[in-house]
Amino acid sequence: MGFSFWLACLRSCSNKSAFSKAFRDSFYHYKSQLNTCQKNLPSTIAEKTNSHAFSWSSCLLPLAFAVSAGSLTFQSHNNHPSLCEPSNLDSRKVTIGGKASTEFVVKGTHKEVPQELIDELKAICQDNMTLDYDERFYHGKPQNSFHKAVNIPDVVVFPRSEEEVSQIVKSCNKHKVPIVPYGGATSIEGHTLSPNGGVCIDMTLMKRVKALHIRDMDVVVEPGIGWMELNEYLEPYGLFFPLDPGPGATIGGMCATRCSGSLAVRYGTMRDNVISLKVVLANGIIVKTASRARKSAAGYDLTRLMIGSEGTLGVVTEVTLRLQKIPEHSVVAMCNFPTIKDAADVAIDIMLSGIQVSRVELLDEVQVRAVNIANGKNLPEVPTLMFEFIGTEAYSHEQTQIVQRIVSEHNGSDFVFTEDPEAKKELWKIRKEALWACFAMEPNFEAMISDVCVPLSNLAELISRSKQELDASSLVCTVIAHAGDGNFHTVILFDPNEEEHRREAERLNQFMVYTALSMEGTCTGEHGVGTGKMKYLEKELGIEALQTMKRIKTALDPNNIMNPGKLIPPHVCF
Repeated sequence: MGFSFWLACLRSCSNKSAFSKAFRDSFYHYKSQLNTCQKNLPSTIAEKTNSHAFSWSSCLLPLAFAVSAGSLTFQSHNNHPSLCEPSNLDSRKVTIGGKASTEFVVKGTHKEVPQELIDELKAICQDNMTLDYDERFYHGKPQNSFHKAVNIPDVVVFPRSEEEVSQIVKSCNKHKVPIVPYGGATSIEGHTLSPNGGVCIDMTLMKRVKALHIRDMDVVVEPGIGWMELNEYLEPYGLFFPLDPGPGATIGGMCATRCSGSLAVRYGTMRDNVISLKVVLANGIIVKTASRARKSAAGYDLTRLMIGSEGTLGVVTEVTLRLQKIPEHSVVAMCNFPTIKDAADVAIDIMLSGIQVSRVELLDEVQVRAVNIANGKNLPEVPTLMFEFIGTEAYSHEQTQIVQRIVSEHNGSDFVFTEDPEAKKELWKIRKEALWACFAMEPNFEAMISDVCVPLSNLAELISRSKQELDASSLVCTVIAHAGDGNFHTVILFDPNEEEHRREAERLNQFMVYTALSMEGTCTGEHGVGTGKMKYLEKELGIEALQTMKRIKTALDPNNIMNPGKLIPPHVCF
């Protein structure tokens, strides 16, 4: 029995008590051996030196290992195993995303990109790469996110084909240089930060529509195309892609964050609307995740694994999307309420009624005030619901009348609706530009945007409790909700240079997350994890789920080059 025995014991004893018993039994065995060794100690130094039969290590090494192994066992029993840090990170410096982290700037390690890699990238991309500082700085800061990092990309490349992406990734993996995929940069949880420097792969030149299958109602696109561009392309064919996140979002980024938008209540999220993907893995291999069939039971669902992986498992190079027929007719309606709870209750009752609304959006009085300031409007500054009903003209009218009745039962007023195309666009423009409207109230501030989601029946309570906390705060906070599916956002405006502001914004954000988790909800319904939400994942999912994710990540990306420092908290190991 020796080191190999203890290694085997560590591997085989998954149960703490079993290992503790093995440790205890063997401890007494080695204690007995030590006593025997002491009795046979050489009497002089010369005798010990010349004695090849005796070795202190043969007696003490197994015992020392036993003691340390036992200590590890009892430490794991008393301290949660999630507290271990990756060996390549300095835990004093890299704390972002850890449990209870309040770090504002994402820290990371950085090493010089070898000239050999620069030369390889130049050979692959030709003129479609840059070392320019301003360009690298631009790619190192998300457009509408308060998140920052200590480093920026060392190189930005603009591939034009899947093969180029494969070659770029293969070279980066060879040199163990980090990769950060980049699309529209509209994500708001720090997904595109480069805390470790490395290579930013800007996918915006890959924006072709590769194939449109009208009779199958699907389309094959490259990841750099925006959802708004795609819908402009599809409109003449009477088709559209139903997800509508922030303007500027690209299809590849939407896959990465598993986004949704206001139409998700009717059409589902990104995971429901992607049929198949092609992805470049960390070793440069190109993988097709599924066929073009609408459903399949063939093997692991690699498509769903990649959607929402935030660039930590691979780079999306092709997407096959499910399309919808443009509705024959639609009606957009608005109504007002005395309290935000009344508005949320109406949203819940409408969903329970079985009416298949395509959108149910809630704006509180502060958000409406922002809209008035930004757009020169004169809307009543009270909690407001916006609806869209689609179908035949008769069906849309029927839905409108039923909803109007439900609204009146919950103290609703000023119920108005329109069928005019331009008027409908104008109303939805108010909602789509809500974030920019907020900045009209505090032009020099930044926005911390919450994104929590709960089972629908808990939405009214979540919003009510959050609203009380927000109204009591010194900061300007607005409420926007995809009320039809339990998804609730708050825009918290703060001055990032004021420590008191930042801590108050973080406190409010954390209050809403913890409140949502207490209601069996999630810390993010559609924005994703990035760096901003990592610290909440263990509370939501448990360490076992995170360890499983880490195993998947390690298996597919052993050199940890794919968007490192995102999604999986730094304290998770296995």
